[in-house]
Amino acid sequence: MNTKRIVITGGPGTGKTSIINELLSRGHICLEEISRQVTLKAREDGVDQLFLTQPLLFSELLLAGREKQYHQAEKLPSDHVFLDRGIPDVLAYMDYIGDSYPETFINSCKTHTYDMVFILEPWQEIFVSDNERYENFDQAVKIHHHLLNTYERFNYKLMDVPFDSVENRALHILNSIKNL
Repeated sequence: MNTKRIVITGGPGTGKTSIINELLSRGHICLEEISRQVTLKAREDGVDQLFLTQPLLFSELLLAGREKQYHQAEKLPSDHVFLDRGIPDVLAYMDYIGDSYPETFINSCKTHTYDMVFILEPWQEIFVSDNERYENFDQAVKIHHHLLNTYERFNYKLMDVPFDSVENRALHILNSIKNL
């Protein structure tokens, strides 16, 4: 099967998870964000914010997890799979904090390509911080710009998802992939 991999990305607090949950409720196959799992596992191991204290280790764990999701998507019984974030997100966040990363990160972006990428802009009205999200809204805006730059660096045409209800945002995405 030639499964289409469709990324939904954006800075923190833009509504990605809500859209993924809506797509799941409509019967679509989605692979959820793994950074919260990595963060919670690190907390169990006594590290409060792994991304802040060991950003390269955190990013290596994310990269490995997202590569695994990329390959997992091909084996799922669907013509398309939605992913909550893609591999280029790892580089965007590292660029955001100004940290370097090995060439393997770049190579992974080149060898694991997606069929379509939707990006959600920062939206003040829905932005909420929580225990796993340490960024404020201004930081979310900066991260958004790094995401734009990183995906464009790897020649993706980003599809904007307009501000609207979760249901309508999911419908916008579904209508956009009809001819994929």
